Amino acid sequence: MPTFSSKPYNPTPSVFNSWSSRAKRHPLLFFGMPFVLTMVGASFGLAQLTQTRYDHRDMRHRKVAKEEALGMEKNRRQFSLQEEYWRLQAQEEEEEEDWQQVRIERPPGVDQ
Repeated sequence: MPTFSSKPYNPTPSVFNSWSSRAKRHPLLFFGMPFVLTMVGASFGLAQLTQTRYDHRDMRHRKVAKEEALGMEKNRRQFSLQEEYWRLQAQEEEEEEDWQQVRIERPPGVDQ
């Protein structure tokens, strides 16, 4: 019975073997650099994303003038409390002139 040879069977060096040997010699190059590049790239990506978020929020919550918020025109007439009082008094007097007290019928079964 033949004995097994002490050399492992490796007819041609594969790509994996060559990368594996390089990674063993230079671990920083194959593991550290991709990690650092990922962290730096992610920080720039997140900065862009958060800036877009804050720009969108500022656009929705922008400061508006008091007249704009109430939907008022800038060339409106000035409000005078005294004139408003007189206007309401005139309306009240007009309503009092047309008003009449009318008695309604009592519901059935109710005594006077």
